[in-house]
Amino acid sequence: MENASRVAAECHGVKVPDSPMITPERAARINAARYEGQEIAGALDVIRPGDHVLELGAGIGLVGAIAAKKARPAKVLSFEANPGLIQHINALYALNDLQHIIEVRNEVLISAPDAPEYLPFHIRNSYLGSSLIDSDKRATTRVEVPTAAYEDVREGFAPTVLLMDIEGGELDFLRHANLDGIRAIVIEFHPEAYGKDGMRTCKAILERAGFAKVPAHCTRHVWTCTFDAEVQPPQPDAGWAVETSTLENALIVPPTEQKFVQPAGVLRADGKYHAAGALWRNGRALTIAPDPPANATATREGTWLWGGVLWMHFGHFLVESTSRLWALNTLQDQIDGVLFVPKRPRNGTEVHEFQKEFISLLAPDMPVECIAEPTKVERLIVPGQGFGLGKMIAGTDAFRAAITADFATDIAPDGPEKLYISRSGLPAGRGNLIGETELEAHLSAQGYAIYHPQNHSLTNQIATYKAAKHIIAAEGSALHLLAMVARPTQHVAIIVRRPSGATRNLEQHLQSFAGITPVTLSQLTRSWKPLGAAKPRLWKGELDMPALQQDLIAAGFIGASKTTWDPLDPSDVQSRLGDKFEEVA
Repeated sequence: MENASRVAAECHGVKVPDSPMITPERAARINAARYEGQEIAGALDVIRPGDHVLELGAGIGLVGAIAAKKARPAKVLSFEANPGLIQHINALYALNDLQHIIEVRNEVLISAPDAPEYLPFHIRNSYLGSSLIDSDKRATTRVEVPTAAYEDVREGFAPTVLLMDIEGGELDFLRHANLDGIRAIVIEFHPEAYGKDGMRTCKAILERAGFAKVPAHCTRHVWTCTFDAEVQPPQPDAGWAVETSTLENALIVPPTEQKFVQPAGVLRADGKYHAAGALWRNGRALTIAPDPPANATATREGTWLWGGVLWMHFGHFLVESTSRLWALNTLQDQIDGVLFVPKRPRNGTEVHEFQKEFISLLAPDMPVECIAEPTKVERLIVPGQGFGLGKMIAGTDAFRAAITADFATDIAPDGPEKLYISRSGLPAGRGNLIGETELEAHLSAQGYAIYHPQNHSLTNQIATYKAAKHIIAAEGSALHLLAMVARPTQHVAIIVRRPSGATRNLEQHLQSFAGITPVTLSQLTRSWKPLGAAKPRLWKGELDMPALQQDLIAAGFIGASKTTWDPLDPSDVQSRLGDKFEEVA
């Protein structure tokens, strides 16, 4: 029964009693359904009758109360660290006769092992800014709040939905939390507490755990996401990466915006997302469920192979756009061609000659098309992602077998025995080695042919790589093509040009596909980047010439010499860089 408390505001049928937290401005926002509106809308969308809802950060109690009243869960368990709010939260529950559904505990729920018995909590004048993190100079009152173990709550309460707004504590919670059994999460991120990188880490943890955004209820700082057993990172030896599915009357939806993570991919005939068509990198889905398009008038008759995302970048094409082509090994005579969507919408239907050439070296005369508008396909075969960056760089057994059995098998070795694969001919800004022209002169004197792969066809590159016995290469995409055609007897050295995980991917690709353990030489005196924010792929590495010479001698790639290679002149390096680069700290 409703108690006698004065009602200060109301939202979604839940009455809010008067209290010191309910200012006139806040009451107006509550009445207009703008107070925590995104979280409330997301919660009402994903909570189902019978759910067990775990709420971290109850605030004034409104979000959890609305969920309890409107979504009809079996139980809501809320945790709130601020002791000053508990009586007002309970008053709100009582006013709306919700005590039998929802309860609040004045504890901090900790997912990390070996949690202390108490944690300090910093109370500010506004309860909205109170936090476990004392991150600024505003006056706070510190109190000690008891903790509870998340694992105990998870086992005893068995939550199926998680609501989280804990003013910056979500990063530490997600790092340790076991999310098994949770079907949906509504979370507010607080980058002011842990920075943009911390927010990206939160999102990456959720994505890697198999949670996909609900687009209608997601913004940059608030996510509503649901667990989908299909939305799991590919594994090289099991699961959907090694399987093939066939869809009747599928719908291919290309991306419409240039973003790193894009809504795009394959929808089934009933409009549901086919998660096995997604592109993953380093455990993160780069394509996520798109909304069904209002109109899809384009149609494609026949049987087609889903190729995925078509990258124009040479290296990403080799590693990510080829990842489903292993199925050509058995399906070549049963399909009408391969269908891609563009990574960049502005590229439209464009397919480069090198892309057509690569696929022709796997399946001669195979049609390749890129789709730039939503298109219904009569029959679409969707192979799993058999290759990629991160864990998938090793490739599945089926992908490696297809490359070994079918790729470029008719191309005979033709080229020098000593080869240096250069980047010096690439445009400035592609990530270069400072001192590479000097290196090339030294290697030429040692009998190495200097090779610029961008000036040659894939067929020429492959013939050249097959012929070489000793290969030295500036770290870059060319090594991915080498890995696909190399032999275990070849000797390969990688000259690192930047601090990057890309080098590890190249090493693993060579090892997994060709049985080659390359010699990786990291001899840079300094690294330089364009002024301001710049991605590592744009950095320039300044070679330590004497140290690099000694490494190459020790590894058997060049002969011993009485003459030491001259170090680069710092003033000359600065002249080459001009005033548009700064040293990387």
